[in-house]
Formats: sequence, C-alpha cells, structure tokens
Amino acid sequence: MKFTFRGKRVAGMLTVLPSNERTFLEDMKAFDFPEAKSMKLKTVMGFDRHRLATPETCVSDLSVFGIRYLIDRGVLQAESIDALVLVTQSPDYLMPATSNIIQGRLGLKNDVFCLDINQGCAGFLVGLMQAFLLLEQESIRQVVVINADVLSHRVSPKDKNSYPLAGDAACITIVERSADGEMIHANLKMDGSRHEALMIPAGGFRLPSTVETAELRDVGDNNWRALDHLTMNGTAVFNFVQTEVPPMIESLLRDAGLSSGDIDYFMFHQPNRFMLEKLADRMGIAHERMPNNVVEHFGNGSGATIPTNVTFNLGAQLRDQSLRLCFAGFGVGLTWASMVMNVGPLAVCDTIDYTSEGVAA
Repeated sequence: MKFTFRGKRVAGMLTVLPSNERTFLEDMKAFDFPEAKSMKLKTVMGFDRHRLATPETCVSDLSVFGIRYLIDRGVLQAESIDALVLVTQSPDYLMPATSNIIQGRLGLKNDVFCLDINQGCAGFLVGLMQAFLLLEQESIRQVVVINADVLSHRVSPKDKNSYPLAGDAACITIVERSADGEMIHANLKMDGSRHEALMIPAGGFRLPSTVETAELRDVGDNNWRALDHLTMNGTAVFNFVQTEVPPMIESLLRDAGLSSGDIDYFMFHQPNRFMLEKLADRMGIAHERMPNNVVEHFGNGSGATIPTNVTFNLGAQLRDQSLRLCFAGFGVGLTWASMVMNVGPLAVCDTIDYTSEGVAA
C-alpha cells in the first residue's frame, strides 16, 4: 500500500532511555556457552551494552517522563496537544488503553484523541502515518506520537540469541501541519502468514499465561526460554529483511522521483549490526549512511529504534538544518514499511535518561 502526504512535518523528537544499563560481559554469566564464541557473537552482532527498564517501570512511566520534559522546557504546550498516538507491544494493562492513562496522568484536555496501536519494528512509520491522517482533520493541529516498549520484561536472560539485543525506550515525536507543501512518500506491507517468525506465544487470550507457560525449557543451542518469552526465528527474519526491504526502498524512491544518492541518511530499524551491514551492502549504500550502532549502545527497542537512531546519531545536525531521510522498519507481524521526507530543523532532537524520581502518581 502506498501513501502520499503533504503539509505535514516532524517538529521535534526526544528519546527517553532507562538509566539502568547492563553490559554484554554481565549477560555472558547467564549463558551456558563458551566465552570465545560469546565474544565472537559480540563482535559480529554489535553487542556491547543495553538499557533495561526496572521491573516496576512501565510504558506510561517513560512516556509521561518524556512529555513532561518537553512541556517543562516549553517545547510542548499541554493545551496544544490534540492527539496522542501510542505505538507499543507492552501496554501497562490489557485494558484500558495506555494512551488514556498517559493523557490522565498529564492532565491533558478531555477532547484529546487517544489511540493505542499494537505494532513493533515498523511502529515508528505506522505511528507517523496515523498522525498524518489525523492532521487532515480541522480540529487536530498537533499530534504526539509515542513509540515505547519495555519488552525486556518478556525476554529470557538465558537466551543468548535474544537477551543481549533487548532494549527498552520511549520516543516522543511531535507532528504538526506545515506550510511548505513538500510531498512525503511512504509505503506499507504486511504478511500475517509468517507471524510465528517473531512472537511471544503466551500471555494473550489464545494461550493465557500459566505456571506451565512460565517454565523455562531448553530450546536448543544452550538457550532456555518459556512460552511467556519472546521467541525469534533468526534465520527467517534475516531472510525476510534481505528479501523484502531492498525492493520496498527501490519502489519508494522511484515513486518519489529520487535516487539513493539523493538521500542524506537511511535511518532504519536496528535489529543488530550484522543484519544492517548486510542490508546496506545488498542495497549498495555506504555503511556510514545507514547507521547501525543503536543495539551496541542501547539495545533493540523495537519501534523506538528509528527515532533513537535519529536523536543519537543526527541530533546535533537536525537542530540546525534539514536532511532528507529515508526511514524503514521491518519485523514483527510480519510488517515492513518505509518513508522518505525532509526532517529539520527541529525544536528538540535529544536523548535523555529516565530516572524513577521523575515518576509521578
């Protein structure tokens, strides 16, 4: 499915990261795996450290902290927020919607449009598309898109293929109308027939969590996890990305009348360094134009990796200038999406730490 938007812009971006940091060397202690092989895995995949939310920290905590930070600094005005779009796969509760909880904790006006979207790796683009569509309404002039997850709570510490990747984060993106009229191109595809490649089997109504689903089991190659934990078919996901993403980007650029040389940076979802380097090579893009260091520093924050990529790697540039960026997200669903647009100058493009002292009742 193809989309075009006009008269919309990203006005600011903020990434909120838990201050709790864990290193790969600490993770290795839980793995029944030779140290030499673990260190090779570290080098190839880009593991080093990751940010993990404490057990009591939820998506609403990170989100409220970030939005209050922006309000306190005058970047956002509470009364000007017309819609909250939260993209998450780890809501505070099954019901009510976590976006309603965020609206209530912030004391926003009652006619704010609140929406939760269950999406992951492509969630930043899905959230932007929803925000752009909402801005077509006369009564909506500013949308706050939140990409937030605390999925580390559902990853087994004894699963060396997944746990070193796990990262938690919340990213706040301010989306507004724009008078410049520049065209934004986007596309989106889904294939639910391959949903088992990346999923948490238990915890929903299909398979409720029980004592049995919480039991750790040897799943091979010295990895232990329960049905309550995230499970990933790494080979299937890798092949999916290498096969589906390049033609998606080719189609996007063709529709926009651009070539890869017209793009300043390709800011893609970051599953790990290895996958992105192979993807860049397949697409003929220099590695420095497709940054791959988010997992190395913070872990894979699902839908938050693209905005984290932007604030961490391009923050200084985007506060002062405009860049043409190509975004792409791909993974759980299976879902893959991309977008090309000019971004900047931004009122804020920062990365900050979350501390529990910032949580309010």
